[in-house]
Amino acid sequence: MIVEYDGSNYAGFQLQVGQATIQGEIEKSLARFTGESIRIRGASRTDSGAHAKGQVVDFLTRSTHPVDYFPRALNYYLPKDVQVLKACDVAREFNSRKDAVSRTYRYYILNRDWPSPLVRHTRLWVRQKLEVSRMAVAACSLVGSHDFRVFSAGFPPERSTVRRVLRWDVWKEGETIIIEAEANGFLRHQIRKANALLIEVGKGRLPEGAIDRALRGELPGSGACPSIPARGLCLIKVSYSGIWPDNERWEESSGRSEDACRYETNQHLLS
Repeated sequence: MIVEYDGSNYAGFQLQVGQATIQGEIEKSLARFTGESIRIRGASRTDSGAHAKGQVVDFLTRSTHPVDYFPRALNYYLPKDVQVLKACDVAREFNSRKDAVSRTYRYYILNRDWPSPLVRHTRLWVRQKLEVSRMAVAACSLVGSHDFRVFSAGFPPERSTVRRVLRWDVWKEGETIIIEAEANGFLRHQIRKANALLIEVGKGRLPEGAIDRALRGELPGSGACPSIPARGLCLIKVSYSGIWPDNERWEESSGRSEDACRYETNQHLLS
């Protein structure tokens, strides 16, 4: 199923004892609809307070209800800040997490003099004017295969922290700066910590090469990179190979390739 949610009132996607989670709400609604105790699996474990437009979950059920009934029925039982957008049958061996080709996240920053009460749960407010062009150039250092352990303190040392980033784009729409990252996978807090450095670059407090230096462990204090709040973070989509024929219905991303990123960086340096 494709699920959309406002994560403001939840302690993240994954089940946690004594706390409201997205997984918990979906499993409760499935139990009420099917009469079964069902454990779901999510494509991405979004942080506490983070949101999703295209989270993907899978589960096994003996229910004889047609698959088309699931969105309407589950949305009846689900709270209004969690909704199922689509459901379909997949092969029994399908794994929403392991079979994902890539995940795309966006981080939204409201960049103006005063905060907005209308988007306070979905935007990080930054008063100081941010130089988007400097942030975009710095973000190019994140593209490609890198060891991102510096952005995920406490990650088990025996597990690999190498991830392949396809895009890390920065652009502005009106008063909102959008940072969009697509990769084969992300470490916990990786996006929020990397974007925290990009904001410092945008403020002029760090040079455009700060990200590259941080990845090499050469940036002072990079061993304890700060993390910006989760409220500006949204899982936009999870991509698979040949699962849904109408994947195109998802919002088109900016789609800048690694080559385009290198070209723009070179043009910036030449100018």
